[in-house]
Amino acid sequence: MAEHAEPAEQAEPAAHAEQAEHPAYPVGLRLTGRRVVVLGGGQVAQRRLPALIAAGADIVLVSPEATPSVEAMAAAGEIGWERRTYAEGDLADTWYALIATSDAEANARASAEAERTRTWCVRSDDAGAATAWTPATGRSEGVTVAVLTGRDPRRSAAVRDAIVEGLRDGSLAAPHHRTRTPGVALVGGGPGDPDLITVRGRRLLAEADVVIADRLGPRDLLDELPPHVEVIDAAKIPYGRFMAQEAINNALIEHARAGKAVVRLKGGDPFVFGRGMEEAEALAAEGIACTVVPGISSSISVPGAVGIPVTHRGVAHEFTVVSGHVAPDDERSLVDWESLAKLRGTLVVLMGVDKIGAIAQTLVAHGKSPDTPVALVQEGTTASQRRVDATLATVAETVRAEDVRPPAVIVIGDVVTVGPRKP
Repeated sequence: MAEHAEPAEQAEPAAHAEQAEHPAYPVGLRLTGRRVVVLGGGQVAQRRLPALIAAGADIVLVSPEATPSVEAMAAAGEIGWERRTYAEGDLADTWYALIATSDAEANARASAEAERTRTWCVRSDDAGAATAWTPATGRSEGVTVAVLTGRDPRRSAAVRDAIVEGLRDGSLAAPHHRTRTPGVALVGGGPGDPDLITVRGRRLLAEADVVIADRLGPRDLLDELPPHVEVIDAAKIPYGRFMAQEAINNALIEHARAGKAVVRLKGGDPFVFGRGMEEAEALAAEGIACTVVPGISSSISVPGAVGIPVTHRGVAHEFTVVSGHVAPDDERSLVDWESLAKLRGTLVVLMGVDKIGAIAQTLVAHGKSPDTPVALVQEGTTASQRRVDATLATVAETVRAEDVRPPAVIVIGDVVTVGPRKP
């Protein structure tokens, strides 16, 4: 009872063209706690089941076999599974049925039962014989977009994608008609390429009244903001007798109290050497709502952009990320460099360009081989990205000779030599 590889849940065969004279009536089914039967455990079921599970339906799968993903849903208790072929009466007391098997005769019998029992029924093999069609569906922040174009499911998907993308990136204006709660979003902007910010982060930027941006945030995103948005460079906030971080905290609090939607745009992830928790704590102390939007950390993405995996089978089973903004012999350092020197995995150093000589010497002094490969990736994922390779023995001189400057991610370990080298 396997299923067709290329279902046509929305396409209409010519044999049923007469049913297409009237458009389908769009409706949203509320299936929470209601019985739904899925016939066939193949790829169509695998694609459709997550949404039915999310809708809270009481799902029964009838199929002698299923894909590993569908099996996992059954094992987790998300669906019930009867390991057999379809039998008359399976659709009793059923609100909605998905028929997705490769047994044409069984599909026809199940479809006939659905008609008799007045059960809305989708068929993957013959949409024209079904009583319901599955639209191309997408979601963005609580909005469900469902598109039907009759005989052209690919167009449905294209229209769906265009609408959802527009909602996510803010190019399609759809304001919330409700009272907005002032607050702050700590948004991780990713490593630098504006396309690597998360969908949620980009949407919040599009809705912001005020953006307080770090120097390492994705600057190109600021050009996309509407003219009314106030953009504040965090490095240029006057702080007088305050520490710079305190001044930033105060600016966040001030604008949020003024009823503004504030985005604190940070590079990478807010909680990876980004002082995001300090800002979240300051906002919480003032009773100001704070949303944290994780970002893609440069510690992983920048090495990946130049072809370096931070872990690799048979080479490195772990990776460690450390801050290099203070030297190993600095009393403020919290890094156990002696222990790091004994690890066999990958060491990723952020903010360590000007201290890399001292870091390399310390690692070698504690037993790391001087021949350990090192890669420095400057301005990773941006148009100015460049990679410079060295070893622990040569890295200090290489940084000087090649004029490597921050921001740069430093990767130490055998993974540096894995795979094709990218510039």
